[in-house]
Amino acid sequence: MAKLTKNQKLAAEKIEAGKLYTVAEAAALVKEITTTKFDASVDIDVRLGVDPRKANQMVRGVVSLPNGTGKVTRVLALVGTDQEAAAKEAGADFVGLDEYVEKIKSGWTDFDVMITQPQYMGKIGALGRVLGPRGLMPNPKSGTVTPDVAKAVKEVKQGKIDFKVDKFGIVHTSIGKVSFTPDAIAQNANEFIQTLIKLKPAVSKGTYIKSIYLSSTMSQGIKIDPKSIE
Repeated sequence: MAKLTKNQKLAAEKIEAGKLYTVAEAAALVKEITTTKFDASVDIDVRLGVDPRKANQMVRGVVSLPNGTGKVTRVLALVGTDQEAAAKEAGADFVGLDEYVEKIKSGWTDFDVMITQPQYMGKIGALGRVLGPRGLMPNPKSGTVTPDVAKAVKEVKQGKIDFKVDKFGIVHTSIGKVSFTPDAIAQNANEFIQTLIKLKPAVSKGTYIKSIYLSSTMSQGIKIDPKSIE
């Protein structure tokens, strides 16, 4: 078994064994137990009482975090010339169409989110082999295929994220940075959890939110009491 470092031991001592924390308590504690020299991401893992193998129990959605993610999100807008100026003004990092389609065919993927107009999905469909494995394929359900590209770019830049339950029934995403205040972390966590609750499949029976853990990039997970969620 790997030995714990001095900082890891001190962090572990701050987490009370068997205790279930409120979101506010966990948000404050995650800052205390993080000792990385870089601004670590704050992650949330929620295990749901669903069977993702069944189409009617798939949980997928988008959420706009009130305090953003703290990350610099590189946005590629694949648009016609009539939307280029609006996309640039909204904050898109890369704007164009055919030239970027060709770059992606050659393996270029130096962006985090692609946003496009519905009429160009025919061109983009051919890029599935490159984009699919990296989770970069635009999708109407996540708001990345839309007639209003400028609005979508602004939302992504301001902290809109999309998420999807994995095959184990767990939804994992980053909701901020350790440099955020405890209140900002808690607000983002609550917004994410409330969005999951709204997306509960009608056929889901029994306990829906089974467990919630908050952690930073290299910290121990802090277990949150699902019953404490408002």
